[in-house]
Parts: sequence; structure tokens; C-alpha cells
Amino acid sequence: MQNVIVVGAGIWGASLALRLAESGRRVTLIERLDGDDPRRASAGETRLVRSAHGTSEFYSTMAWESTRAWLALNERAGEQIFLPQGLMWFGREADGWELRSAEVLKSLGIPCTLLDPAEAARFYPEMRHDDLATVLYEPEAGVVRARRATEVTTALAVDAGVTLVRGTARPAGRGVVVDGERMSADRVVWACGAWLPGLFEGLPITVTRQDTTHFAADWTGVPAFCDYSASAYGHGDVGGHGMKITSDVEGEPGFDPETPRGEILAESERRARDYLARRFPSLAGVPLGLTQVCQYAGTPDAEWVIAEMEEGVWVLGGDSGHGFKHAPVLASYLASILDGETAVDPRFGLHPRESARGLRTSGET
Repeated sequence: MQNVIVVGAGIWGASLALRLAESGRRVTLIERLDGDDPRRASAGETRLVRSAHGTSEFYSTMAWESTRAWLALNERAGEQIFLPQGLMWFGREADGWELRSAEVLKSLGIPCTLLDPAEAARFYPEMRHDDLATVLYEPEAGVVRARRATEVTTALAVDAGVTLVRGTARPAGRGVVVDGERMSADRVVWACGAWLPGLFEGLPITVTRQDTTHFAADWTGVPAFCDYSASAYGHGDVGGHGMKITSDVEGEPGFDPETPRGEILAESERRARDYLARRFPSLAGVPLGLTQVCQYAGTPDAEWVIAEMEEGVWVLGGDSGHGFKHAPVLASYLASILDGETAVDPRFGLHPRESARGLRTSGET
């Protein structure tokens, strides 16, 4: 029986541990932070689940398959972890990113519709749409309760036989040192997000600060939305936290993930309120609700890093901004790589990356 250590119990690490355990491996999952620790990348309240990824068939296909997997997790857990309430992309150009995404989705048989902006506006109270040329609607997309999804996936992994170890891990060849004690395995997988660049040199991953904002609006049942050209996204009230409006523009690089989490930047609130005033004017003055200081660990082209650093030692990362939604299906892909059944796609290598847009919700740097 193959013995695997997975370091990092975020959604990628937990999903991989679950997949490996259910296919017969002996798995140890290592995590040092509590589930509600604000420094954890998977500790945020929500993430979007959508299939539109510009011209990429690879990510669109994986996201669509993951949507089915999130629905299956709802059934397995007996609760609404994924809310398939739809998602709309607000397009400023009739032949822009939204149209290219729609062409790919339609070619793959993934449900979508291009709407007239006035038709789309009927889904939202008092939505301003005079600056829009088209709206791409994904009726089966939605919102996943991120922190809860991670908790449930980790619990399922433990139920499947995964050994969960609490402690701080450091690389030690084909093993790890956890709080002074060495553990070894046939495979070691490091899936620890923003901490990866501090553990391994040469990774094309940059860590930035990202503030998220929710406002005290009780809109419920409305589709989530993305404004690609404005690099803004959000959704209605989920779990009583208010309406989420957040910028997907990367913050300044060099953010230390160990930084204590305090107040968001005034600029982050101003950017969010400016978007509210433009798109949903009636909400421009509502009080600020839940806020979170988070981080991205991303690559210039938003392609992930899946690389074998030395024999049997793998790193998984660079996923921030669009990686969470893919986790259920990505876990199967990663398991097949570890088994030697599937070669790693070259896009995930350690080569220099060119800055590119199109995979995230952000068309602006």
C-alpha cells in the first residue's frame, strides 16, 4: 500500500487526501492552523463556481465536472455546501471575453446563454446596465461555502482513514519534519498555498494581500456576478454575511501570510463602494458588514504549479483566484499523476511565466 503525506489541509490538500484514501492509499494529512484561522486561504466564507474561463477548454471542462462533484458533495454531506444559483458575467463589449467564453462553453455542451443587459437586470433590484453590451449567464454555476466545504472534505478524509496531524511541517527529502519529529513516505505532496515560496526556491508564485468586503444588504437568491473588465465579483447574501462585492485586482506583492489579520485597507472599501455606486446605486451607502484580509498565492499567467521538486516530492500551488472550484476533479487528476498514470501537463511546470489574463475573474492588473 502506497504511503502518502499531504501537507496543507486547505481544499486542495483535503480533497487530494480524501481521493487517495478512498483509492486505497495510507495517507497522513498535516495542518498547523485551526479551521477558522483567518490566515488560511480556504478559511474565507465563499468562492464562486463557474465554468467560463475565456478560451480555455481545459479549465472550462474541469470546472464543469467539478460543478457536478460539488452537487454530489451536497448529497453526501446532507447540507447545502454548493448553492447552484447561477452566475452572470457583465460584458462591456459585445465581442469581448464573455463572447469568447460563451463560444467555448457551447462547444463543450455546458449550459450558458448570452442575454441582453436589460433582460439580465431583471434578476437584480435596481441594477444599472447602461454601460453593458451583453451578459453571459451560466445557469448552473453558483457559490460554494468555502470554509464549510473544507471542513466537510477534511472530515470525510478522516472518516476514510486519513490520519490528521496538527503541527508545523518542514521539508526533509522524501519526508517531513513536524515539530521536530521526522515522518517519511513514498510520496510527499506540499499543498500549503502562500507558504510554498518560503519552503521551496524557484517557484513562479507571488503572494499578495487581498481584502474582501461584504455589505449589509439582504439580497438572497440572486445569481452571483462577475464584471471581468472591472475585475469585480460578488454575490447576494449567503449565511447572513451580507452581499459580497470584492475586487480581483492583485494587491502589492510580498505579503507575508503570517501577518496578523486586522482591518481591511480604506482603499479596498472605497473600490468596492465605487462599484456598488456604479452597478447597484441603491446599495451605495449601506453599512459595511463582514470583512476579511486574505492572500493570493498566484502565478503571472494564473496557470497552477504542479511539479516534482525531487523524486517523490511534489508541490501544488499557484491556485489563488480560480483554483478552489476545481478541487474535487483536480484531486483525481493529481492522484493519477502520483500513480504515474498521467504525465503532468507542461503548463504547470517551473518555467518562467508571462503575465496573462483570461482564467480569472480579473481582466485588469
